[in-house]
Amino acid sequence: MPAPYIGRFAPSPTGPLHAGSLVAALASWLDARAHGGRWLVRIEDIDPPRCSPGADQQILRQLADCGLLPDETPVWQSARHALYRAALDRLSDRGLAYGCACTRKDIEQALLAAGIQRTRHHAAVYPGTCRAGLNGRAARAWRVRSDLALGQGGGVVNWRDRALGPQSQDVPQEVGDFVLLRADGLWAYQLAVVVDDAEQGVSDVVRGADLCDNTARQILLQQALGLPTPRYLHTPLVLDARGEKLSKQHGAPAIDTSSPERALAALRQAAAVLDLPAIDGAPTEPPGRALASWTRAWQAIQSR
Repeated sequence: MPAPYIGRFAPSPTGPLHAGSLVAALASWLDARAHGGRWLVRIEDIDPPRCSPGADQQILRQLADCGLLPDETPVWQSARHALYRAALDRLSDRGLAYGCACTRKDIEQALLAAGIQRTRHHAAVYPGTCRAGLNGRAARAWRVRSDLALGQGGGVVNWRDRALGPQSQDVPQEVGDFVLLRADGLWAYQLAVVVDDAEQGVSDVVRGADLCDNTARQILLQQALGLPTPRYLHTPLVLDARGEKLSKQHGAPAIDTSSPERALAALRQAAAVLDLPAIDGAPTEPPGRALASWTRAWQAIQSR
């Protein structure tokens, strides 16, 4: 018997919802409703320097204004540090995680010494300097042994995205031993999201296509920790006038949900990005009827 459907929307409270984040929220909500499942909201606030005071509550209000109500009380990652610590300890005990003393400068110098040029706009692949030990230096961060995490399977992760089709990534070669606990003492996104999805029983992750590249690392950690792997579906992005992903850091304006009319207008724009049909009706009506219609349309699209 298949596990019950549980989906989630997991925004970072770096600011209010914008048009792009509403697309991801709507898609994940529709997918849960179309499958007769539950929809959760998780506030991913493990990076306090990036979080804006009050943004979490504003996001929850915007979702409620749009009729996107979670089926359980939202959770905050900042209250879940013990879970992440336990996961890191499990990996360390199995020899799948290790302390790293390297600074960014150390990594750049090691790559240059090996004749490896870092590709512009891409993070450097960690050369594994501290795999064999710290040589008396203090650990600044903790990393995963990406070459061992999958056991005899090596480091190539293959999966099928529900929208994008077959995907593959050689994590040791393309990413390297990625960070689990940062040098500033904050938990890395990859570890936190894997632990939370498993602990909350998430069966389906529906999110923006900009996060697709994270999927292989997350599957690698799931297998290393003996956790189930959800199904993944990555949705289209909303682009700005320069053709770049709409984002808070580039000044994307907040969606206006101050009235039912404006909330419905924002939802209609998000639905159009997802190729859902336009909905007739009074612009001032609550979003419930439109959401029900889009749920039926989403169900038809996903069953093709």
